[in-house]
Amino acid sequence: MAELRSSDLNILLVEPSAMQRKIIRKELNKERVDAIDEAGSVATALERIHAVKPDLVISCLYLPDGSAMDLLQQIRESDETSDLPFMLVSSETRHSELDQFKQSGVIAILPKPFNHDHLVTALNSTLDLLSNDELDLEFYDPASLRVLVVDDSRMARNVIIKVLGNLGIDQITQAEDGAEAITLLPQGFDLVVTDFNMPQVNGLELAEHIRNSADYSHLPILMVTSESRQTHLSNVAKSGVNAMTDKPFEPATVKQLLTRILEA
Repeated sequence: MAELRSSDLNILLVEPSAMQRKIIRKELNKERVDAIDEAGSVATALERIHAVKPDLVISCLYLPDGSAMDLLQQIRESDETSDLPFMLVSSETRHSELDQFKQSGVIAILPKPFNHDHLVTALNSTLDLLSNDELDLEFYDPASLRVLVVDDSRMARNVIIKVLGNLGIDQITQAEDGAEAITLLPQGFDLVVTDFNMPQVNGLELAEHIRNSADYSHLPILMVTSESRQTHLSNVAKSGVNAMTDKPFEPATVKQLLTRILEA
């Protein structure tokens, strides 16, 4: 199958400001993205999505009839669009406001105004999410890898599972938090991919449990986190995780990290 390129993407741009739409469209055109539909509200965006499913939704935060989160939640609740890549463009910087989007599995959060490199990175992440690029491992067959994905957000788990599936990994077990993950460990896994912030038992406590266990101490751990506080990240690093990546993550980065920790 031919390699998917930015020029192949069909994008829905959700932005009530004609000026902002013009600016974003101009930046997309620089990457030869010409198939761009537009909407100025949540209701119109949903109509467009149900008429023709786009490859990517790019949305501002505030809309006349709601917010980007209202739109994203309705997209994620539909079986037909639950895996639709979503990009937020916002001048919002507060962690409390942006974390809900990170936990919902957005492909990227771009600042407003953003530079062209930001957009290129986000488009490349979308292409990676839509493409199959199987891991090339010396010691493992990706199809035989048993992976435990731990995250209290169903939407975030779905994105991680989508990325793993594109890498040729389909033997995936899900856990909603660290407590459930601990009960599942006896099933036997080759890799744990876990969130940091979770109820009951968080990712740090799960990693420490694994490292202190005689049966599972060898198990590779990839931490996917929206946490930005340096103290927390330092504690995670000391817990023995093999690698960490941010939310939202770039699929290409996940592939590189998995290759490194599985071949170590």
